[in-house]
Amino acid sequence: MNRIESAFANKPIFMPYFPLGYPDLETSIDVIKALAKNGADLIEVGLSFSDPLADGPVIQHATQIALEKGITVKKSLEAVKELRKRGVDIPLILMGYYNPMLAYGLEKFVRDAAEAGADGFIIPDLPAEESEEFEKVIGDLPLIRMLAPTSSTDRMERIARSAEGFIYLVSVTGITGERKSLAEGLGELIAQVREHTSAPVCVGFGIGTPEQAREVGKMADGVIVGSACVKTIGGSEKPVETAGEFARSFREALR
Repeated sequence: MNRIESAFANKPIFMPYFPLGYPDLETSIDVIKALAKNGADLIEVGLSFSDPLADGPVIQHATQIALEKGITVKKSLEAVKELRKRGVDIPLILMGYYNPMLAYGLEKFVRDAAEAGADGFIIPDLPAEESEEFEKVIGDLPLIRMLAPTSSTDRMERIARSAEGFIYLVSVTGITGERKSLAEGLGELIAQVREHTSAPVCVGFGIGTPEQAREVGKMADGVIVGSACVKTIGGSEKPVETAGEFARSFREALR
């Protein structure tokens, strides 16, 4: 059983997102460790890019600061390796955009990511129809597929049937960010995806509070929290302590 499969042994899981390099590299490593040690079951580790098309203003701002502070793909992979050295043993999924990976060199990127201790990839701007080149070099690490309410029935079925690791189900149309309420019809959408796959279904986009997470956790196998995590921790004078508190609050809500 690999780390991702082990993480889903006790569902629903809590999956925060945090970008490496924000507010600086060392703090981001400490924050991700604090999230892991205080209740996160799996972490989306953000690789910053200058044109993050799927992200809302909170994450855009954070990744821009990370870039200004000098974060690179190489430094990010070294940080993942450092997290493993510091005892972080939960799955770490690299969430980033395709262009920096191409620039790094796909084979080298996948090899270095695997050696660093990454467990898979989420690439929002790489549709399944255009992912053959990446899939040729990916080896045993999964490319986590994303589905949205706008996905056609045929496309949903095709992607769900071939899913590895888990499915990232975007709960709303648009960019990342907190919403005041959960999307209508979310339960039906989750059920529709489950008709075509045995892979866990995790829901992201728009989940900002432990209460919302609890409601989503009643329907889904995992809850993904990005903007609220980055905003809460990034706005704190004690980001590492805040990360621990944030993780505990969501973990308690989901248990």
